[in-house]
Amino acid sequence: MAGTAGGVDVAIVGGGPGGLTLARLLAVRGIRTTVYERDAGPAARTQGGTLDLHADTGQLALRAAGLTRAFRRYARPEGEDMRLLDHTGTLLHRDDTPDGAPALRPEIDRADLRDLLLDSLPSGTVAWGRALRTATPVQEGSGGWQLEFTDGSRADCDLLIGADGARSRVRPLLTPAVPDHLGVNTVEGAVPAIDLTHPELAAVVGRGSYWVIGQGRSLAAQRCGDGSVRVGLSFYGPADGAADWLTTCGIPFDRPDAARAALLPLFADWTPECRALIAACTGPLTPRPLTALPVGLRWPHRPGLTLLGDAAHLMPPVGVGANAAMRDALELATALTGETGDAGDTGGAEDADAALRAYEEEMFTRTARAADGAARILAMMTAPGGAQAVAAFFRGE
Repeated sequence: MAGTAGGVDVAIVGGGPGGLTLARLLAVRGIRTTVYERDAGPAARTQGGTLDLHADTGQLALRAAGLTRAFRRYARPEGEDMRLLDHTGTLLHRDDTPDGAPALRPEIDRADLRDLLLDSLPSGTVAWGRALRTATPVQEGSGGWQLEFTDGSRADCDLLIGADGARSRVRPLLTPAVPDHLGVNTVEGAVPAIDLTHPELAAVVGRGSYWVIGQGRSLAAQRCGDGSVRVGLSFYGPADGAADWLTTCGIPFDRPDAARAALLPLFADWTPECRALIAACTGPLTPRPLTALPVGLRWPHRPGLTLLGDAAHLMPPVGVGANAAMRDALELATALTGETGDAGDTGGAEDADAALRAYEEEMFTRTARAADGAARILAMMTAPGGAQAVAAFFRGE
């Protein structure tokens, strides 16, 4: 059964940063929710690499949630260090974070962020192993929803919040929009315990990220709090013709050793450090196409229903998405409860629906700007001379 907010049952579909942040923000205001998460449990799969949480978005939401102290236990301000090179190894830009500098965009591992949010929630908030199959209006226009999950279980709610990511099952209830392929395909791998296994490469990466941009492709290596380095390879092509690259390139991703061997020739003219980072990856190499929703996506309001995060505004992965999702959670929680944070401010379905409308208008405007900026950065990276253009961007030119 979904949680209750002043007589209104609230269900959140999706237990990523946005959904869990919203659940926490509502909980501290006296509103209990239920988060329906498709993962079988908190350790069902790896959570990926690391995030930089911005002072005016992700960190702002955590502060409102009373989690700043917990965040600081995991945050790595030194993770803001960055080295940007072209494929010949020429250093184009470098950021070194001084000790004691303001933590404007410190890094935190995705797994650590998820753990601190999960630990902050009342017991039983997350219903694990609940992948949404359908959501059906109880009565059209009333705002009530009946949820059916793939395991056959069901639940009712008055407010349904879709925080279920790029392949959202809630989004089609509001808009037919689907993510488009961006002409970029990525391959992700990891070098575990790099300081012990490859100290020479650890020195190359430094404390934060090592980013190399060449014609048609790029490599990004980034430190994680667990001692590993995440390595991402990106391949650029036309947005209307590259969607099948992952299946037609012939790289045997089901055989990691063979996949690494097939990828190395694609970087034959790159700096030796790049090839060494690829060769040092152990375990699976995961291919992914980059997709995004249309910039400025809006939808007609529907009672008792809204979206946040990637479900609402999937963007290129340039450090904006998780921050935007957590800011969404803050704005939605504020709209539902009022500035005082008093649960009594949400007096019922009618008041809650007015709150959803207000949230959507703010979110549409704010995230359209963020998505446009993310699209511009991706276009800069993938254009000829991308390395120099990105370096100029970081220099503020």
